Amino acid sequence: MSMIPTTTTNPLIVAKFGGTSVADYAAMCRSANIVITNPHTKIVLISACSGVTNLLVALANGISDITLRQQHLQQLTDTHQQILNQLQHPHTVSDAIYALFDDITSASAQAAIASSPQLTDKLVSHGELLSTYLFNQILVEMNAAAIRFDIRDVMRTDTQFGKAIPQPDLIRQLAQQHLLPQLVSHIVVSQGFIGRDSQGNTTTLGRGGSDYSAALIAEAVDATTLEIWTDVPGMYTTDPRITAAAKPIKEISFSEASEMANFGAKILHPSTLVPAVRQQIPVFVGSSIAPQQGGTWIRKTVEQAPLFRALALRGNQTLVTLTSLNMFQAYGFLAEVFRILAEHKISVDLITTSEVSVSLTLDQTDTGGGAPTLPLAAVEQLNQLCRVDIEQGLSLVALIGNHMSDSKGSAKHIFGALDAYNLRLICYGASPHNLCFLVNEADAKSVITTLHQQLLE
Repeated sequence: MSMIPTTTTNPLIVAKFGGTSVADYAAMCRSANIVITNPHTKIVLISACSGVTNLLVALANGISDITLRQQHLQQLTDTHQQILNQLQHPHTVSDAIYALFDDITSASAQAAIASSPQLTDKLVSHGELLSTYLFNQILVEMNAAAIRFDIRDVMRTDTQFGKAIPQPDLIRQLAQQHLLPQLVSHIVVSQGFIGRDSQGNTTTLGRGGSDYSAALIAEAVDATTLEIWTDVPGMYTTDPRITAAAKPIKEISFSEASEMANFGAKILHPSTLVPAVRQQIPVFVGSSIAPQQGGTWIRKTVEQAPLFRALALRGNQTLVTLTSLNMFQAYGFLAEVFRILAEHKISVDLITTSEVSVSLTLDQTDTGGGAPTLPLAAVEQLNQLCRVDIEQGLSLVALIGNHMSDSKGSAKHIFGALDAYNLRLICYGASPHNLCFLVNEADAKSVITTLHQQLLE
């Protein structure tokens, strides 16, 4: 179990539980026990039940085949009905849950006619709205003074549906006004991932945004700790599903953990640590299935900072190469390229340049998932400037560590282990904490296994 920092007389913990931690009745009970065991846990944010968001995204994309749509709706109903059936007093929440089912049914019929990012956010938010009714009721039935709260009353964002940008100052103001008074006598159960714009429309913070919203709330209420509960006991030297030799990391710095999250370590959303870093809030990552195993503490400073810490993998990468002879010894070319990309709200991830070309990868940020693409209008504009080549079927491998670019011989050590593989784009030296490169998707797991063996075992 996580230890409470003793730096303050009044510890306040914000705990976030992911989809697998609230997948069914048994999982919800385990997570509820974690909440009850620690009296300092006052705000609990939860995800949709495992698998529910994917079903809702599929419905939001529009399923015109009525039978298939019905199957998706039935699956959704069954997931929540099974939990409802195991409650001692299901009638207290059943009306609210059935009303949400009705909303999903009508919104999915609407999406089958015409889908939109706004409708997608509205539909997808129902996963969290449903799970919080059930989780709160389980806490109440365990004799906890729990209350369900609609996070949209606090989580103010802009209107970029699918990847809305939160507004921290407004969130703090609204949290102090509406959320803090509830903590005096209640554990507050609320939703991750979802928010609301100034017009009252429901928004979402992008794929995996539950962690991010938990960090924003922790920042807004001046929490002393943020706990992220998932299905694995903390962060590992790489994904244990790729290699059994992956080792748990007990403690890691904010900067290393940020790089890991950014480069695909699925345990944290890339933006999660930004609010925690701003307020210096320690983050604990643990397993709701086995809380006794401990987990990973993420702090500003750590005792050990090894040269090679971990490996992360991110699939679905899109590589865009822009080639123009006019770029040679010219100025303004890159400025124009980035102006076009900014105009189309395209987020660039990695970038390398030569005299006549620039290669860049596109960032995957929205709720829909899948490999990011360049909109046709952006391609047309870029075509007037240069030749545009787009490649997919690539994965990004990131090696995370400390002072790698300052350590003699480290590059030889790394690349020597990879002489059997074709590396596409290499980024090294911009950050003291990472070295990353693109490989063919088919080679990605084997590259991770090889590097882990050579550098981390």
